[in-house]
Amino acid sequence: MSSTALQPSEPAPVDPGFRAGFDPAMRRRLAECDGGSHVAGTKFAGRQEFTGTLTGAYRDFGPWPWRWYLMADLIRKPEGFLHEAVWCDADSLTLIGPGKPADS
Repeated sequence: MSSTALQPSEPAPVDPGFRAGFDPAMRRRLAECDGGSHVAGTKFAGRQEFTGTLTGAYRDFGPWPWRWYLMADLIRKPEGFLHEAVWCDADSLTLIGPGKPADS
């Protein structure tokens, strides 16, 4: 075979550091999430609280796993929070309502 017929090697896949997944039981669930964030100009963190709808998407970090769920359609978020969604630690989630119907 000619060397010109060889295909270029594909680069090794990049490990994103997590395993992505989807949990249909969490999809469209209304939830609250609290967590910490750095307080600018200090060595301290403050509490942040969110309320929104879980998408069902999750990421597992580490071998144990440490699961984080994606919350979107935020109806409560900290002042100045510019994002439309937030990742919440599963241990910091409180489900506050049933899932929304699939057509809503």
